[in-house]
Amino acid sequence: MNRVRPPVVPAPEPIVHVIDDDRSVRAALEDLLASVGLRVRVFGSVSDFLAAPREDAPGCLILDVRMPGQSGMDFHRQMGELGIAMPVIFITGHGDIAMGVEAMKNGALEFLTKPFRDQDLLDAIQRGIEQDRARRTEEGAIDELRQRWASLNAGEQAVIQGVVRGRLNKQIAADLGVSEITVKVRRAQLMRKMQAKTLVDLVRMYDRLQAS
Repeated sequence: MNRVRPPVVPAPEPIVHVIDDDRSVRAALEDLLASVGLRVRVFGSVSDFLAAPREDAPGCLILDVRMPGQSGMDFHRQMGELGIAMPVIFITGHGDIAMGVEAMKNGALEFLTKPFRDQDLLDAIQRGIEQDRARRTEEGAIDELRQRWASLNAGEQAVIQGVVRGRLNKQIAADLGVSEITVKVRRAQLMRKMQAKTLVDLVRMYDRLQAS
């Protein structure tokens, strides 16, 4: 019998977002990125970027430091509060060392001073896209673990907490006021629900959940 394979869902193509108040810079960046096959969306201000719908795709943000209205530096500091996690590449014609250091301390991927080499920008963009892909993959894995954890009942969650502390079944049973057989049953069920093949797998999953 031939097995029906599930359809392969293509990964979304990355998008490079550009925020710069200079129309000529936006046009030049749009042409450059399109020439190497990258999708690009350009905006003249932070408010325009925030008002536009964002596609669920990996990418990065090219951000001018100084713009009318909200500056790029101020927006970068607020991105976490707004739930925007994409890597940021700063470009500026008015930068200095102190500004670059501050940007990098705040988590910027790169700080480029105009005029910069096209290849330097393209290299930074590729790093940003790969970084964002890795972040999205990790977040997806954590979401899956959270769903598995939520599928456990309170008794199974209590057994896991005992297991990861290195407690034996009889000790967990005494801690919870249940029989050792009950602990063994719950343990088998939680291993199945968490899709853990070994105790080491289970401990790693629990640690990832605790760290997230």
